[in-house]
Amino acid sequence: VQLQASGGGLVQAGGSLRLSCVASGITFDDYAIGWFRQAPGKEREAVSCINSNDGTTYYADYVKGRFAISRDSAKKTVYLQMNSLKTEDTAVYHCAARREAYYSGTYWTSIFAYDYWGQGTQVTVSS
Repeated sequence: VQLQASGGGLVQAGGSLRLSCVASGITFDDYAIGWFRQAPGKEREAVSCINSNDGTTYYADYVKGRFAISRDSAKKTVYLQMNSLKTEDTAVYHCAARREAYYSGTYWTSIFAYDYWGQGTQVTVSS
């Protein structure tokens, strides 16, 4: 199983980035895909998630209205469009896969509900 995250980089505050997470080795449509981030010295926190079964999307309050998550089942890829980036968005962003048959969307913020994790992509927002 592999989750390959990409698309990170250095951007100025107010700018945009689009992250991608490509999945392999899993039945993609059985899994919700979430994005988490971890800044130096801080705990990993949930950013967003998208279900496969009903397409429901979830956003943390600190990114709501600025980030948008989507998925392309044919490409086994989930995207995270990040707009109006702030310096506090600086972190390593990880995608993760949650088996929907075991954990519903209620658990989308829990790292323990996710079976597989990608290696992360660095997002740095400068002022």
